[in-house]
Amino acid sequence: MGKTNELSMLVNELQKCGKALIGISEGLADMFSGAEEEKQPAKKTAPKKKQTEEPKPEPQPEEEKPLTLEDVRAVCADKSRQGFTAEVKASLTKHGADKLSEVDPAEYKALLAEVEVLGNAN
Repeated sequence: MGKTNELSMLVNELQKCGKALIGISEGLADMFSGAEEEKQPAKKTAPKKKQTEEPKPEPQPEEEKPLTLEDVRAVCADKSRQGFTAEVKASLTKHGADKLSEVDPAEYKALLAEVEVLGNAN
């Protein structure tokens, strides 16, 4: 077989592949555009709206993750290392505890707010 004949066969095969790819892409485009549904016999249902524009979901406010003992402990330990040990201890006492593990979890948010501002004097 000559080189020209072999190239001709390869070109023909490439054209077949191209036509197959075009057919596949058109079929996919029809499926996603809803054209496939229009080709099927009409059923007695309400016509479907085109799905070109999806309604944008309204941004929902992030749900506040409940604070854990570990979250509060990390902030308190950091402030203690910065030299505010006495102030952290005073905040714990204010919330009715001698140590952090004794603080009521309902008080974590308030305690954290007090401790976070330590050292942020303006």
